[in-house]
Amino acid sequence: MMGKKTAKETMTSTVVANDYSKARKGRLKQIGGSRSDDWNNMLANQTVQALWLKHSDPATRDKQYSATVAALIGIGPKDELEGMMAAQLIAAHNAAMECYRRAMIGEQTLEGRGGNLAQANKLSRTFATLLEALSRHRGKGQQKVTVEHVHVYEGGQAVVGVVTPGGGDRQRLEEQPHAKEIAHAPQPAVWSADKTREPLSVTRDAERPLPDARRPLAGRAGGK
Repeated sequence: MMGKKTAKETMTSTVVANDYSKARKGRLKQIGGSRSDDWNNMLANQTVQALWLKHSDPATRDKQYSATVAALIGIGPKDELEGMMAAQLIAAHNAAMECYRRAMIGEQTLEGRGGNLAQANKLSRTFATLLEALSRHRGKGQQKVTVEHVHVYEGGQAVVGVVTPGGGDRQRLEEQPHAKEIAHAPQPAVWSADKTREPLSVTRDAERPLPDARRPLAGRAGGK
């Protein structure tokens, strides 16, 4: 039989946020993007703990720690979301490189090499997705349109943006005095070889009668 729980065991933990303002100094904001140094410290520790340190000596381990923090500072998160994406970018990169390293071991089996390369491929795509998400977050979905070399003739109008063809295109065309619709261009006359004769007219799309295809054949008379 299980004994009754004491009052100490049944008590739920309570988070006290009275001193939260003291942690919002933001001295480490360049690491985690937050005004809370508690968050920035936690994010740096999470990123460091995702490193592969099994075969690292103390000196190499210290260099890896410093390099990880330097990477966070280099990415420069501006808020907590960017800090999380920066940490995941570093973790995905390190994991992908470790898979690539294991795939290139000389004694690695064919199955092991293929499995590590497949995992590295997935991690690389994850890295690209995170990088795209970070760029979208920083750009806030805005698009920049750069226009170069726009020629607008007198009386014309230039439109920058998406132009949807519709019934109003012809009306806008008629409003521009310099833009005229070309229906048919006249053809120049072709001169014959004899300079004394009149120039030959160029055949156009006018209708003309066709010759009779039923002609009498030579040697056949009387309908035979």
